[in-house]
Amino acid sequence: MIRLSDVTYTYPDAPGPTLEHVSLDVAKGTITGVLGASGAGKTTLAKIIAGFIPQVDGGEVTGTIEVDGQDLTRLTLVEAVSRVGLVIQNPFNQISGARYSVREELAFGMENFGTPREEMARRVAEVADLLRITPLLDRSPYALSGGQMQLVAIASMLVLRTPVLVMDEPTSQLDPAGTRLVFDVLSRLTEAGVTVIVFEHKLELLHEHASRLLVIADRTIAASGDPTAILADPRTDAWGVGATRYTRAGRLAGERGLLPASTPLPVSFDQAVATFSRGGRS
Repeated sequence: MIRLSDVTYTYPDAPGPTLEHVSLDVAKGTITGVLGASGAGKTTLAKIIAGFIPQVDGGEVTGTIEVDGQDLTRLTLVEAVSRVGLVIQNPFNQISGARYSVREELAFGMENFGTPREEMARRVAEVADLLRITPLLDRSPYALSGGQMQLVAIASMLVLRTPVLVMDEPTSQLDPAGTRLVFDVLSRLTEAGVTVIVFEHKLELLHEHASRLLVIADRTIAASGDPTAILADPRTDAWGVGATRYTRAGRLAGERGLLPASTPLPVSFDQAVATFSRGGRS
């Protein structure tokens, strides 16, 4: 569904590339999590996959960027947006400012694509119910809290029904309940064939929902694989990724001799219960 081959990108007037020799394949109908330290290039990669680079940000791109067999660098921004929806970290910057209510804001993108009015109304109602923002529909987008605004920004992409969603820290302003709601919704979307790439720091939820994790470090993809293997990797600190509370507990237990050195580190709650209940014995 998504394929990047040997992609290198340099921002205009930058002394060197932000990302180099990035290659990845993402299967249709999956959730892929992307991890990395602050400044590692996660947002840049999100914009590349969404077609905003180089169409909006300019700069120089080499390599191949494909979504569903289409070369994104050869598409207009409108064509790219019809294929890939991008949710950015700051929801205030994603609100159009051209509409006076949340209902109108959610319909705005569909208006630009010529969606019939009845279809727009149906999609707005469905997505608002899905994200539990129906009571906000007649309020101004700028009269909302940061978390509410973030849900509206996510909803504004979901109504477009793009086959690919790129989410750049979509839960940064949400409380735990809102965060879990968003991840649950993303999992439901993949069941319908939507492909999701999530750039996040919430490791335990990524472990629960993602089928694969990628790590960006040293301007490229430093690691890729099963979420348990990636999150238990001893290089996570060097990558600036951190670890789940369960992995940290496992490391501490190992340092204190409470677990054999060969014990696989737990990543999730269930893994931690199993590991500590048997004292690391397999």
